[in-house]
Amino acid sequence: MNRNNDKTLKEAIEQMLKVYKLKRKFDETSLIAAWPEMMGKAVANRTVQLYIRERKLFIRLDSSVVKNELVMIRSQILDKLNERAGANVLDEIVFI
Repeated sequence: MNRNNDKTLKEAIEQMLKVYKLKRKFDETSLIAAWPEMMGKAVANRTVQLYIRERKLFIRLDSSVVKNELVMIRSQILDKLNERAGANVLDEIVFI
């Protein structure tokens, strides 16, 4: 029995996350977890700290060479992460 107002499980979960204002936190956590897969082992192994605060991704690396490379492609990384999240979750990347 399928009614027109029935929701898929995915839609129901998304609505619940929005209602409880957890969607942003869920998206942020998903991006942090996907960092090694998206950026590759070389970058992931050099990443010392990675967190999101107020729509900014903070990244601490233990290699100035890797940091300089990432600084040059900062906007592409930002686009890639937001595309992965399926929403505009991040506004800025800050290297610390």
